[in-house]
Amino acid sequence: MRAVGEGRRALLGNGGVPPLTQHSPAQPRLKGIVCPPQPSMAESSRGGSLAFGQVVIGPPGSGKTSYCHAMRDFLGRLGRRVAVVNLDPANEALPGPCALDIAELVTLADVMGSLGLGPNGGLLYCMEYLAANADWLRDRLRALRGHYVLFDCPGQVELYTHHQALKDVFGQLAKWNFRLAAVHLVDSHYCTDPGKFISVLCTSLSTMLHVELPHVNVLSKMDLIEQYGKLAFNLDYYTEVLDLSYLVDHLASDPFFRNFRRLNEKLVEVIEDYSLVSFVPLNVQVTQQGQGALHVQQLLFVSSEPQGWKPQL
Repeated sequence: MRAVGEGRRALLGNGGVPPLTQHSPAQPRLKGIVCPPQPSMAESSRGGSLAFGQVVIGPPGSGKTSYCHAMRDFLGRLGRRVAVVNLDPANEALPGPCALDIAELVTLADVMGSLGLGPNGGLLYCMEYLAANADWLRDRLRALRGHYVLFDCPGQVELYTHHQALKDVFGQLAKWNFRLAAVHLVDSHYCTDPGKFISVLCTSLSTMLHVELPHVNVLSKMDLIEQYGKLAFNLDYYTEVLDLSYLVDHLASDPFFRNFRRLNEKLVEVIEDYSLVSFVPLNVQVTQQGQGALHVQQLLFVSSEPQGWKPQL
């Protein structure tokens, strides 16, 4: 366990994990408990300058941490001041330094050991604990004013599809004058399986509707996609989410999925009716020249344009 975790346990006792309402006398409370009113957008805008950044979200193993550190290096070469904030309490093997680490507040290992929760329940508890102690996050983010901030978020899908805690954290960041774009990463190899790709489309749509931020869906690890098999259609079909009836027909060629054709047709109808989901392919290993840098640049246009800044390659 990290030294900071040991210090926290020594101070707090009980395995280092206090109740949700114990961290600070002035902390925001959970639902059902009165908490001080937060300033409105207009009020907070008068009190400080705007800050910009990205919340990097997505399922486990999709490359969120690698993306954050590659993006930091990329932006650094363009002359920007960038800070990475680790909001994943299960991430104890960070590939590089972070300006702020949630491990200073709580870790998944402490929660699981003290409360007897599994990894999924423990991660939900950690995010609820972070939301309840938003003042801790606000105080430490003050030192990062003037930086473009990359928030490396946990890899648990329900946090972005229907759970409220992390959405509340994003809402607090907005009140503190952070203007954020959500970068949602999914493994590109899902394109090689029509059934999995439909699932990815449904998850991406649900995430966009729940998080309620300017949103970019990214197909990560494009350098590995050919290792999982040949695509049934060209790449543009998957990135632009073109006529999905062809995908349903292709899926029906499998005897197992033929029995679920009607269900797949209805799922596809929902996706096409909203007409929100599209993807940007990305290989973070390519940052100097070629398509990788162009795809990164596309992300920057989306997440930084409100700031009036355009990247120059």
